[in-house]
Amino acid sequence: MMKETTRLTSDKTAAWLRERDDFLILTHRRPDGDALGSAAALCSALRAIGKRAYLLENPETTERYQAYVAAYLAPADVRPFTILTTDTADAGILQINAGSYVDRVDLCIDHHASNTGYAAYSCLDAGRAACGEVVYDVLMALRGEISADEATLLYVALTTDTGCFVYANVTADTFTVAGELLRAGAQYRQVNKKLFRTKSRGRMALDGALLSGLRFYHGGQVAVATVTLDLMARMGVTEDDLDDIAAIPNLAEGVLVGIVVKELSEGGCKVSVRSSPGVDSNAICQRFGGGGHPMAAGCTVDLTPEKTAEALVEAAGDALG
Repeated sequence: MMKETTRLTSDKTAAWLRERDDFLILTHRRPDGDALGSAAALCSALRAIGKRAYLLENPETTERYQAYVAAYLAPADVRPFTILTTDTADAGILQINAGSYVDRVDLCIDHHASNTGYAAYSCLDAGRAACGEVVYDVLMALRGEISADEATLLYVALTTDTGCFVYANVTADTFTVAGELLRAGAQYRQVNKKLFRTKSRGRMALDGALLSGLRFYHGGQVAVATVTLDLMARMGVTEDDLDDIAAIPNLAEGVLVGIVVKELSEGGCKVSVRSSPGVDSNAICQRFGGGGHPMAAGCTVDLTPEKTAEALVEAAGDALG
């Protein structure tokens, strides 16, 4: 059920932030570049106007994003007054060490239509491709400018959630914001090389195994890739190697719904769904307690990889009609 939350525009969010201090910013479980880049850029901007602000270190942050957040992490003795979140649609998916803050989130900045309204205040624009776009608007309202470091962090955010501007969620606003980030000094060449043009040998081998092992359903409109713990061990890959793996099934011609099922060490599976316009990924994942966007969503299913794939294929078939 949607909770009572006060919706703020970017201008009102900036005013709200100016009135408060001692910020701690939280992200979601298995954080991506949008959550982390948005959080770090927001933290930097708050410090620039004289506020005390930190990120709560997320223990599930992969190596490729560590350098972007290192300067903003909170010390062990931090005593926050104002709790913020970025790119997090539901308090239930907040980072695993955020337990003491789950029920006291003051402001959520987000772009998910499935946001549950768990924060007292929210700055939400479901029409934006990335949370980084929303944060950009807030930062411009806050200071009228952004630093080169903030531009780089927001570029990480935008490119992560758009697959470096190739996903169907990209809008004219996305390109407008990206252009402003480059003008502000974003280190886009380095980000593009690190995040999109560099893979470990293990990841390259894993990609080959997943592509050759794709399974197709519903007349080729649904493709499923399964990443088991055994497969990861055989290929020599870790969580650090799995960024953007959700895009693989959709590379096949004719696929409208791509599903990646990843076996979890603690049991069950994490599922990522990517779909073409007209097929609602969010609706598919909501059947399993998850959510996200119309063309990109996720959920966690407490079944074996094979049973998880079967359940998702059935749900995708219903979505296709």
